[in-house]
Amino acid sequence: MDAKSIVCKLQSSGLLRSQAFIGGKWTDAYDGKTVKVFNPATGDLITEVPCMGTKETNDAISSAYDAFRAWSKLTAAERSRILRKWYDLLMAHKEDLAQLITLEQGKPLKDSTGEVAYGASYIEYYAEEGKRAYGDIIPAPLPDRRLFILKQPVGVVGAITPWNFPLAMITRKVGPALACGCTIVVKPSEFTPLAALAAAELSVRAGIPPGVLNVIMGDAPAIGEALLASTQVRQITFTGSTAVGKKLMAGSAPTVKKVSLELGGNAPCIVFDDADVDVAVKGALAAKFRNTGQTCVCANRIFVQEGIYEKFADAFTKGVQKLKIGEGFGEGVVLGPLINDAALHKVETFVEDAISKGAKVLLGGKRHSLGRTFYEPSVIANVTGEMSLAREEIFGPVAALLPFKTEEEVIQRANDTNAGLAAYVFTENMQRSWRVTEALEYGIVGVNEGLVNTEVAPFGGVKQSGLGREGSKYGMEEYMEMKYVCLGNLSA
Repeated sequence: MDAKSIVCKLQSSGLLRSQAFIGGKWTDAYDGKTVKVFNPATGDLITEVPCMGTKETNDAISSAYDAFRAWSKLTAAERSRILRKWYDLLMAHKEDLAQLITLEQGKPLKDSTGEVAYGASYIEYYAEEGKRAYGDIIPAPLPDRRLFILKQPVGVVGAITPWNFPLAMITRKVGPALACGCTIVVKPSEFTPLAALAAAELSVRAGIPPGVLNVIMGDAPAIGEALLASTQVRQITFTGSTAVGKKLMAGSAPTVKKVSLELGGNAPCIVFDDADVDVAVKGALAAKFRNTGQTCVCANRIFVQEGIYEKFADAFTKGVQKLKIGEGFGEGVVLGPLINDAALHKVETFVEDAISKGAKVLLGGKRHSLGRTFYEPSVIANVTGEMSLAREEIFGPVAALLPFKTEEEVIQRANDTNAGLAAYVFTENMQRSWRVTEALEYGIVGVNEGLVNTEVAPFGGVKQSGLGREGSKYGMEEYMEMKYVCLGNLSA
């Protein structure tokens, strides 16, 4: 099907929504302003959505606040049944949701289908995990006292999500928040709001009560400031750039909100001489080029030990040559466009900087003949630490290769960054894998594996890559408060 036919199909299914969702009602911006949503692969207009600001955000917060008491008083089993029905609906509409993601974000349809399954898995997981939010009993120091711990939902949550995974970055936050009894106001990216709105539509069909889940979009600074200023919002959870994360962290201080931040990365991928080259090439390709390099856990710096540098570079370059780029609905396409012109310009600037400082282009290194924001999948060799490719997050389909000599050297170079989200290691030496894994200053380490994301494991970083964890049983902790209760005078 072509894009226009898909839009018509999605409209008839009721999943292509063009209004925000506040208090269980679909609504426009109060002043009638809108934001246009484009297909990044073609430039075609998909639809327009409300451009909201302070007033609409405050109403969404009030709706969530009003809904909190009833939702939090449901039993965990009752919330579980509703969330499970939502999961079933997400999976039943997997094809429609995947097409919607490809339309607004540009990624290949196969990747979008994978994102729907991945995103829905968080709803399924937390539908069950919500029933296991255990407290604790503490042995009392006196015989007439009993001490115990309650886990209770934090309250209203403000969630701000990025464009690179329009569904999964929302469900990863909404799943645990709703499971433990919180209500939530979600602000998706203005570039990709449609998957969030479709998920909200399916939440209505699942029976999630009005006000429990709200979705607004538009003026990002105004929405963010309203969420930060409100004393009814007790937590901010954000996935995005480190720069914005710092602003949200500072803005949360006046009202002392809980803050969960999943920020930028500068992931090292370390290939040792003793690595299986085929395994390393396959893993590095997956870690680097997933979503056209537009993920925070992408391999940003590929360190290759001198003994196999040439062999790896040759095999890796041949692998990159096979990656088909094009519109996401095309047959066999594995790489789509960059999200917008700003992203394209950033990648071009980084490559130009590297070439000017002595790097060698093994493949690509320029805009693709498809035009728009397509960039050729590229391999840049002999990158050094002074180049932007090594110092900053690329967020594009450019692989930077950096030779190294010793284990001690590469650990120091890999850790020489303010980021600390993900890292990758390829080696057949078990002792080395343990040494290097423990020495790397990162929240996630993949050993002989380039795809590490799963709902059952904790996702998050150290240093300036964020605070807190998403996914797994630990993800529930972000949305709960611990209450200590002391019962006295029990001697009778």
